[in-house]
Amino acid sequence: MTVPVKTPEPDVDFDLALKHGLTREEYDRVVSILGRTPTYTELGIFSVMWSEHCSYKNSIAVLKTLPREGSRLLVGAGEENAGLVDVGGGFAVAFKIESHNHPSAVEPYQGAATGVGGIMRDIFTMGARPIAALNSLRFGSLDNERTKFLLRGVVKGIGDYGNSFGVPTVAGEVCFEPCYQENPLVNAMAVGIVKHGRWASAIAKGAGNPVMIVGSSTGRDGIHGATFASEEISEESEAKRPSVQVGDPFTEKLLLEATLEAIRSGFLVGIQDMGAAGLTCSSTEMSAKGKSGMRINLDRVPARETGMSAYELMLSESQERMLVVVKKGHEEEVREIFAKWDLHAEIIGVVTDEPRVVVEYEGSVVADVPAEPLVLGGGAPVYIREAIRPEYLNEVEAFDPAGVPEAGDLNSVLLRLLGTPNIASKRWVYEQYDHMVRTNNLVLAEGDAGVILIKGTNKALAMKTDCNGRYVYLSPHTGGMSAVAEAARNVVCTGALPIAVTNCLNFGNPYDPEIYWQFREAVRGMGDACRALDTPVTGGNVSFYNGSPTATVYPTPVIGMLGLVEDLAHVTTVPFRHEGDAVVLLGPPGSGHIGGSEYLATIHEIVSGTAPPIDINREKAVQGACLDAIRDGIVQSAHDVSDGGLAVAVAECCFVGPDSSFGVTADLPDESLRPDRALFGEDQSRIIVSVAPSGVEQLRKICETRDVSFKVLGKVTRDDRIRIGGRIDVGVEEAKQAYYSGLEEYLSE
Repeated sequence: MTVPVKTPEPDVDFDLALKHGLTREEYDRVVSILGRTPTYTELGIFSVMWSEHCSYKNSIAVLKTLPREGSRLLVGAGEENAGLVDVGGGFAVAFKIESHNHPSAVEPYQGAATGVGGIMRDIFTMGARPIAALNSLRFGSLDNERTKFLLRGVVKGIGDYGNSFGVPTVAGEVCFEPCYQENPLVNAMAVGIVKHGRWASAIAKGAGNPVMIVGSSTGRDGIHGATFASEEISEESEAKRPSVQVGDPFTEKLLLEATLEAIRSGFLVGIQDMGAAGLTCSSTEMSAKGKSGMRINLDRVPARETGMSAYELMLSESQERMLVVVKKGHEEEVREIFAKWDLHAEIIGVVTDEPRVVVEYEGSVVADVPAEPLVLGGGAPVYIREAIRPEYLNEVEAFDPAGVPEAGDLNSVLLRLLGTPNIASKRWVYEQYDHMVRTNNLVLAEGDAGVILIKGTNKALAMKTDCNGRYVYLSPHTGGMSAVAEAARNVVCTGALPIAVTNCLNFGNPYDPEIYWQFREAVRGMGDACRALDTPVTGGNVSFYNGSPTATVYPTPVIGMLGLVEDLAHVTTVPFRHEGDAVVLLGPPGSGHIGGSEYLATIHEIVSGTAPPIDINREKAVQGACLDAIRDGIVQSAHDVSDGGLAVAVAECCFVGPDSSFGVTADLPDESLRPDRALFGEDQSRIIVSVAPSGVEQLRKICETRDVSFKVLGKVTRDDRIRIGGRIDVGVEEAKQAYYSGLEEYLSE
């Protein structure tokens, strides 16, 4: 069948398809599916829907190996705009994390801002009201002025959008490594609450039901953003600045309220956010899910620019827009809801029985495509790439830590580590975020995880983003396990049971066999940890092509962990609380493992060795013992041992948090180890807790029941000194100053 096109469009051939990112095989497949040469608009549709960003064509086969089922899951992984889990009491939680890396590299402010806006829409399109935002950010060296420019722009973009939209940013992480110099990672996570039975689905069904576009008008911003995200950063990336969307948080706030009201009205069949690939993605995915089709008239799409082509209208990624299928006969009621919030709500089409998306413009059919072959899980391409173990692993695994000289002044080492950007307080960052809006935040700044009240209940949600990319680079499988384990450990330290995971997998070019091996092994490690900890994966995002002509980023599978606090009395924080409390190490004493550590990288300028090994069953036991003790009411504070090792963790317990200032006197857990390794080694599965002296024996029994190692290291003091193992003796205020001024000093230079 030949599709007539009124407006002149470029002639389509393989050369043009190649410029759109399609391979010869893929282009031939498009021709075969259509039975003819595609129109220019159809070429655009296939190119964005079959881009890595939309189709996951190089990752979906590996992702399916992750555990994706659990008793709390209310929708299957990837079935809706976000994961949905039951938290009891008639409430469900929608949560998801996504990347906006490439846009943020080109235009940091708008790239980060629209990343926040997009993930929020994924949540409230489910019918859930967003209650919290998180992020995970990676930048290059702070000695570089471009890094400072990117950091300032990204943080301001996140802050301005989130603050204006009215959702608190409650947790996150900011890391600095040279490999992220040209390609920063900007991952945004959002969490929302919805009552059972009130969530919505991204589906189109019911022939004759009208299709409406609601929210903002459509412009040329963001066109081919999905394909831009599916290629590496290069010198040509600056020319693709128009691919970065422009957000309006005030319009999004109106859209939030209108959307939730429309969903509550009962007049909607389905609704989907217009994110990557815009109208193309929402129309085809909703149709495929409902095993139906749509007939769309682009002349009815509200446009804010004149002369837009069908190609541009279908591919635009303008922000703050939704596609809605309305129950026939209720169009006016839905239009009135959106009009009340001063938003467009225009009928642009109708649902059909035939599973095709037919697009009309200026009196002609410009596209007529089957929905199913376009979408993830349908007929979109699926590839399993060649995987080869990287050569560099032979070198880093041969590293002998015995050859690393012991630093002479361990006090100076501790102070330097506390002030290094990866460990130092991120106060400069989080003070730009409004973390008090909506008054749900129970743990203010710098807890191990954010904790948000579920209003109307005695429960709370704990949430954390986490990943040590250096670990994954050195030991992909172990690093993938550790990312899950540490995220879970963080929420446990707040008194929460880890219940589910979302993820944002940031890797290099999947066509590089060594990169694909890293990806496969990291995902395998994640899966092993998620199965052991009973934290199924609800969905997430894959971001490939994170590299530049000079470097590829560390493999960085960021974990977004959700935990449930069953009783508000169990909420636990990092700082010591009472003089005389016992300081106890839960978990193994450690072997002094410094491979991949902050100590090795910062003090000795070496990134080598292997990531700290992890026994996931031991990890689960340690987390269980900590949670048992918290629920028994004997834990005064809890903090996991991670970057910087035992010494940094103990020091942070002395001064992190509002009005916290205690000293400590503690022994080393293993006196036979070389002191620098015992103090700064990053062995896994360890938690520092403080308990009243009267609770020590009860804690010991809990640990014996769980077969968890237990050692009383010392006690909390009021003498303004941090004393550890006879090798560390520094003032609390001196340590606090190093920690709180470290990042600001870099930024002020």
